[in-house]
Amino acid sequence: MTENHVRTVHLVASVLLGYPDARLFEAVPLLRKAVATVPSTPLTGFLDHLARVRPQELAEHYVAVFDFKRRCCPYLTYYAYGDTRKRGMALLRFKQAFREAGFEPADGELPDHLAVVCELSARGGTEQAVRLLREHRAGLEVLAQGLAAEGSPYARVVDAVIATLPPPTARDLRAARGLAADGPPAEAVGLEPYPIGERP
Repeated sequence: MTENHVRTVHLVASVLLGYPDARLFEAVPLLRKAVATVPSTPLTGFLDHLARVRPQELAEHYVAVFDFKRRCCPYLTYYAYGDTRKRGMALLRFKQAFREAGFEPADGELPDHLAVVCELSARGGTEQAVRLLREHRAGLEVLAQGLAAEGSPYARVVDAVIATLPPPTARDLRAARGLAADGPPAEAVGLEPYPIGERP
């Protein structure tokens, strides 16, 4: 996959992984045009789903899976660190990667949200974004598996992002199996200055 294809996939994924409001459905023609330049991407299947689903139905599904299913958390550091003090340090690494690329996440959003990382790539920080995605490959795999288990069309979007990365190593696969089996650590301290709110 070329770098331009990678950036296109990440651009479209950053839009699709946001909360599905009216602007998403208005943007579908432009998203289809962008996706048409990328060969054999699962994003096409998700855009086909958008043509069939009612906006309210998709919004309800989005909240049901991303807000209430632990294995479908869009925050990448959650899988490795849970709500522990180590997660706070991992979030700082994401912030540093954004600054290295000359960007800042939008106010109120954690920098490890998959949509935010994909947006970083789309805006020119592809090297930094891909590095973060590779470092959290195991969490991405668990997220994709969790969404697939829920029968969620969003699994296609995450699959498309994963397809922009090199094949997983044996270590990546072992880590993903461990996270899927055991879940993240549960110590609920040390996340300042990144409040999680009602997220898992």
